[in-house]
Amino acid sequence: MNTNITIGDKIRTFLLDHIVMMIFIVFVVFGFVVSETISPSGFANEVISRVIRNGVLVLSLIIPVMAGLGLNFGMTVGALAGMLAIIFVRYNYTIFPGIGGLLLCFVVATPIAILFGYLTGKLYNRTKGQELIAGLMLNWFATGLYMMFVLFVVGGIIPVQWGHRMVNPVMEGERPLGLRHSFDMGMPIEEFTARTPEGTLPGMARALNNVWRMEFAYFLAAFSVAVLLIVIVRYIIRRRNPATAIPMWKFGVQVGLCAALASFALGSADRIYAWYQYHAQVQLTNPRIRLDELEGISPFIVEMSRIDRIPVVTVLIILAVALFITYFTKTKLGQDCRAVGQSQAIANVAGVNVDKTRIIATIISTVLAAWGMIIFLQDVGTVNTYTHHTMIGMFSVAAILVGGATVAKASVKNVGIGLLLFHAMTVLSPAVGRHFSDSELVGEYTRSLMVYGVIGLSLGLYVWRANRAAAEKERLPRLSDPKLPPIKAHSE
Repeated sequence: MNTNITIGDKIRTFLLDHIVMMIFIVFVVFGFVVSETISPSGFANEVISRVIRNGVLVLSLIIPVMAGLGLNFGMTVGALAGMLAIIFVRYNYTIFPGIGGLLLCFVVATPIAILFGYLTGKLYNRTKGQELIAGLMLNWFATGLYMMFVLFVVGGIIPVQWGHRMVNPVMEGERPLGLRHSFDMGMPIEEFTARTPEGTLPGMARALNNVWRMEFAYFLAAFSVAVLLIVIVRYIIRRRNPATAIPMWKFGVQVGLCAALASFALGSADRIYAWYQYHAQVQLTNPRIRLDELEGISPFIVEMSRIDRIPVVTVLIILAVALFITYFTKTKLGQDCRAVGQSQAIANVAGVNVDKTRIIATIISTVLAAWGMIIFLQDVGTVNTYTHHTMIGMFSVAAILVGGATVAKASVKNVGIGLLLFHAMTVLSPAVGRHFSDSELVGEYTRSLMVYGVIGLSLGLYVWRANRAAAEKERLPRLSDPKLPPIKAHSE
């Protein structure tokens, strides 16, 4: 049998493995070229905000893929657990304000998500091989139960306060029923002024983001230095084992890139700070002058200065979840999940409790989805009671697929790449719509087409590859020995 692989085969394989990613890269480049209104700093602000907002939600999909559950569309039940926790805490707003209320949301959502994850895992065990369809059906079923709860149970069975800003308004003397279509998560801390009404308490809106914010240039420098230290430590650890050692040239490239990025970020931060100091002095004599009007300032520095400050605590939570998933893959439970994902029959023979492992993977995913929904909504600041959860599953699945993940394989790297490309496409879709039409609705339709198209294309490619691999496996013995007699059905 000829096992030689030609360059054409390698190119064809590369294109099939990365076709979705390349489509999005072309779309993003084209959108940025034709855009006439969005600036580099505005584009960076939108993409960074969306990536941070959705990071934990997309990371919650990795472990189910590892355990052979595929793309967990049932993560929506985790998002609903987070929304139920927010509703409870926000209703008691005066008792649990600010960051304390937001932390309570995580505490309340966790047991609800564990229960939902356990029930979802039981469902997946009864629908083995059809988890994707089961997850979609569960999504709609859970949405129906949630609607019934917020429309009829709240007020109809669970008594609520008349006139509460979360409850549907009714005439005095009537019984309030159901929640409003949307409600805010309280006044953000940055909006408190001397004119704020007396007795007003800080709300949960962006409470986590406002704990610690850092200028983008300084954050980029700190991030680069941290990555540089990780690269050096990993090289030293892996050097002890020749099987996992990193080549010297690759280590040198990684160190060089990290060092160059850190130097560039620190230099930009120092220049921005110096210009701000000069700007403050100039404004004493001319208060109307802008930073970009100062003589000699680089346009690049102006754009860098306009990038919003980074919510460090939120980013650290995302990185902690990513490190947890990376560490989880190296634990006994993680190896069991990987074994179950590769072959349930072999895992069962090896002594792995397949059903229990799948349930644990589903519970972890559901809890992370609940936490991710809380982070998402505190960043938005407003909760759409009946619609905010509906597209969470679709958008998260599309994002991880854009990063190169498949139904059977996903990693933190896929999440990072997918978040950047998917949300860059989301930001640039209106610009593409305006390029082809006067209406921005074309961009919205293009966005929906890209979301559903990437899911359909990825699933189609996965099925095609699986069928092709199965056909090749059946054909190989016959090719190796053409003299084998034809296979006949056994008869007694």
